[in-house]
Amino acid sequence: MTNTTIALVTGANKGIGRTVAARLAELGWTVLLGSRDPERGAAAAAELTARDRRDGPRGGDGPRVHVIELDVTSETSVRAAAKLVDAEYGRLDVLVNNAGIGGSRAAAVDVGADEMREVYETNVFGPVRMMRAFVPLLRRSAAPRVVMVSSGMGSLAVTTDPARLESTLIGLPYPSSKTALNMVTSQYAKALPGFRVNAADPGYTATDLNGHNGHQTLAEGSDAIVALATVAPDGPTGGFFDRAGPVPW
Repeated sequence: MTNTTIALVTGANKGIGRTVAARLAELGWTVLLGSRDPERGAAAAAELTARDRRDGPRGGDGPRVHVIELDVTSETSVRAAAKLVDAEYGRLDVLVNNAGIGGSRAAAVDVGADEMREVYETNVFGPVRMMRAFVPLLRRSAAPRVVMVSSGMGSLAVTTDPARLESTLIGLPYPSSKTALNMVTSQYAKALPGFRVNAADPGYTATDLNGHNGHQTLAEGSDAIVALATVAPDGPTGGFFDRAGPVPW
């Protein structure tokens, strides 16, 4: 069992999740890189481990980043991952629920229930599956932290503010899934005293999700997530934050 902080990041073989995993590894943490595709996950973990050995502070033995096969839409996969983490590490300190999909870009009036359900399986039900499986391991941590990766598109205040770009974007599955995730975050925060459970808005970051049209870099998009993953035991909980500070619900 390692004495370092143990963090699990879902959907971490690319994009913001991969950047978060890299930054947490640079802190000297043991990072579990969750990936649906074990080959892509292994390649990302190997690259990050090699970079950490070359550039990062060293201490202790073995690689910092370990791939863990994980499909948040599968109850079987999530349970198997939790069993593996329990057997290998005995606890979890930080859970970053990053895995997410954009879903259909059809006009709101043309979106069907199946298209909504597909997005919710990953963006809402995925974090719920993860919490149910991993809260027992997080309870063994001296400072358990959970970060739900949300979006400004999930904020009712932001998306109805004419001064914000988000108010000009119309969609149904993705924005509503992030609004639901925000409420899920709030409820977990109240249900888990002693935990720090918060939602992060990465901001408009260049990723596959938006065709790399975002104006922020991956490093900038990971700032809020890393800040909440490293929050102090007496830090905020039940909040919504971007890299500049609190975001209105």
